[in-house]
Amino acid sequence: MIKPALLALFAAFALSACVVRAAPPPAGPVAYGGWARLGERWVHGRADRDVIHVGRADGRFTRLQVVVEHSALEMYDMTIVFGDGSAYSPPLRMVFGQGTTSRVIDLPGGARVIRRVEFRYGNLPGGGRAQVELWGA
Repeated sequence: MIKPALLALFAAFALSACVVRAAPPPAGPVAYGGWARLGERWVHGRADRDVIHVGRADGRFTRLQVVVEHSALEMYDMTIVFGDGSAYSPPLRMVFGQGTTSRVIDLPGGARVIRRVEFRYGNLPGGGRAQVELWGA
């Protein structure tokens, strides 16, 4: 015969396995209201070049931020091409750790349409593949 205390302990354990835990709050700009995720890319090697196409339908932006997930990477260069064809390259050469963000990048000229953002970066030796996300506000 099973003792009531043991039965209660078993029931509590079974119920705790069914509890859904809330996800931790997101890191990066999504935690601050008003940011929109504009795209993401996976870094495929030690030296990689990628483009995130944005476009007029995504809206006008005054600020950008880069979020790096899953592994560390080194960012060599970032170029923002606006709707009118002009370009801006903020000083962004740095090493990102996993789960880190860039500073907020204020765009020149007020709210603007972004045509695309070009990245040059690479995974760090010994690390995994990094995911780069672009956020705008």
